Amino acid sequence: MVTREDLIVKSLGTCRVDSPLLPILEQRKRSYYNVDESDRVLFDDTASALVAHGSSLDQIPGFEPAGPRRKIFFDPSKTRAGIVTCGGLCPGFNDVIRALVMELHFLYGVRRIHGFCNGYQGFIPKYKRPVLELTPQFVSQINEHGGTILGTSRGQQDPVEIVDCLERMGINVMFVIGGDGTLRGAQAISREVEARGVKIAVVGIPKTIDNDIMFIDQSFGFQTAFSMAADVIQTAHAEAKASPNGIGLVKLMGRHSGFIACYASLACNDANFVLIPEVPFKLEGDHGFLATLRKRVQASGHAVIVVAEGAGQDMMGSHNGGTDASGNSKLGDIGVFLKQKITEDFTAAGMELNLKYFDPSYFVRSVKANPFDAVYCLRLAHNAVHAAMAGRTEVVVSRWHGRFVLLPIPLAVRNRHEVDPNGDLWLSVLESTGQPPVFG
Repeated sequence: MVTREDLIVKSLGTCRVDSPLLPILEQRKRSYYNVDESDRVLFDDTASALVAHGSSLDQIPGFEPAGPRRKIFFDPSKTRAGIVTCGGLCPGFNDVIRALVMELHFLYGVRRIHGFCNGYQGFIPKYKRPVLELTPQFVSQINEHGGTILGTSRGQQDPVEIVDCLERMGINVMFVIGGDGTLRGAQAISREVEARGVKIAVVGIPKTIDNDIMFIDQSFGFQTAFSMAADVIQTAHAEAKASPNGIGLVKLMGRHSGFIACYASLACNDANFVLIPEVPFKLEGDHGFLATLRKRVQASGHAVIVVAEGAGQDMMGSHNGGTDASGNSKLGDIGVFLKQKITEDFTAAGMELNLKYFDPSYFVRSVKANPFDAVYCLRLAHNAVHAAMAGRTEVVVSRWHGRFVLLPIPLAVRNRHEVDPNGDLWLSVLESTGQPPVFG
């Protein structure tokens, strides 16, 4: 039994010297991601532990834990399952498909498993997409390859037509692998199922290479993606150091959330500037980004810049417009924009410039999962099967604070997960790069 006294950390005495990090720390505000020195992190964050300390169970917000149930809703011998993958590619798609099939077939005895091709288009008759029979033999080696054997697509489809297809084929449990747009589609499908009064479980496995779904510690494929991106940053660093006034400019994925840019930069520790959508920056002025970059190159002879694709969009109003098939705003190309602005600035200052530009976006997302993500995909899939067979629906499997839980889809898509400028991740980036907290 661990007591409060066991967790007390000894101190050498009162702190009286101002920290050199004070300029950074003064920029921070209290937030969900910022644990203040006066806060405490719970030793045991389960509801039962809080009840033991006097809290009422029905008053404590808590997720339902994932995992197998002693009683299930569907009879495996009479169950037919469907799997669909949607949105952009991400490392681990095939790992999830394989793990779903293996768990359903060998552990639950579900023998009829169908794969719908090219996302939600696979349910709509006019697209004439094939439906694959997924057997253990068919999926046994697919985890050795990137991409998805089922194909994918973007864009909304009519939930009425999708549920018509599910009913025609006698599908009882539907597994949807995708990001926030895909999960919104799954929610619409679930609502249509409910309106018809039929018993079809709709369970999501969260896929977002940007790591931008709320209440999920980390989405599958994210570790593989930022690991590959870190290699590109190292290449950019080598190129920058090799030439006088060399600059390596790397654009990474991250429409609204800069997690890949942050983690990749920390992984290799070669970046001098990291620019993300969550932290606005100014180009011009004595303390703007361009002036700060020039000073860095003059002092050290080179610089490495990592920018997320969604950063600095406020500076490119005329460069973007409209939406893609998924309803996402089309972005201006911040990488090309910065390359042009940096070149113009160095030319105006009469400085030599050797700038190398890297955009590895499609390479990063299309590779196979690394060992960590492979394990994570397997565990997410297992818990998705447990949830579906127990009759849970309109839910996505999540890992929250290290525990696998069931997350209602409406909560998962309510807000977007973003890098908190006041949180410890961004603080680590500022410490690693040495860049100022703000430009301008």
